[in-house]
Amino acid sequence: MIGRIRGVLVGKNPPEIQIDVSGITYEIQVPMSTAYKLPDIGQELVLHTHFVVREDAQLLYGFFDVKDKTMFRSLIKVNGVGPKMALGILSGMEADDFVRTVRANDINALVKMPGIGKKTAERLLIEMRDRLGDWDVPNSATTESGSSPSFMSKDAETALISLGYKPQQAAHAIAQVMKNNPDIGDSEELIRQALKSMV
Repeated sequence: MIGRIRGVLVGKNPPEIQIDVSGITYEIQVPMSTAYKLPDIGQELVLHTHFVVREDAQLLYGFFDVKDKTMFRSLIKVNGVGPKMALGILSGMEADDFVRTVRANDINALVKMPGIGKKTAERLLIEMRDRLGDWDVPNSATTESGSSPSFMSKDAETALISLGYKPQQAAHAIAQVMKNNPDIGDSEELIRQALKSMV
């Protein structure tokens, strides 16, 4: 029903943001991958949206990239995966990284994400494998643990933001640590090093 929205960003408190469209303010849920790219308050932006109608609520989900919206729609078709979990998955890793995880049958990477147990992870791997068959993914090196550098950095950034750091601070600290220590193998160590650098 509402597939795209253009307006002025008037509030952001991820995962919810507010966009003013000709005097009407829309509340939109966004993944962290979109939250990282938000402009400053008062700036215009365009989001690709997915509208969900429930008995008790009408919810709007927004994405900077069409492929994130496409992935979101595929995820919520999986039995036991609702919009909240799908948003969490796209907050924890890029869409392309999720495709790589599924193709590598990497259940450990999925179980590390909040709210995903082993059974849900197994269901995601099984049901998403066929749906992602035509997904074009650029080649990317992965760490020995099976998680891509992008997954680790997003995971670490989300943790730092939850601790009260601004997204820009978190992103900068993570980028510096990964630049100076390219062999870091997991997000926990990455978070520890980033916190040390900001003390």
